Amino acid sequence: MPIRFEDRTARFEGACTVEEAIPLAEWLCAVSEPRLDLGGCTALHTALLQVLLAAGKPVAVPPEDAFLKGWVMPVLGKR
Repeated sequence: MPIRFEDRTARFEGACTVEEAIPLAEWLCAVSEPRLDLGGCTALHTALLQVLLAAGKPVAVPPEDAFLKGWVMPVLGKR
């Protein structure tokens, strides 16, 4: 599973696909003060980006992937 949900932390690993969008949205609604760890994420489907933007939660661990770091994190940081 590309996103592992552990208590208050969602760990994104590898290529995170559209199939993860609904579970992520449900988890974000159910958890108080969620922690988002994108450190291991290598690809993020736009549906997941939309969920993250709508949730407005800060990313605790930014992705190491150069594209995500350079293009996606600036968008997620402007909330």
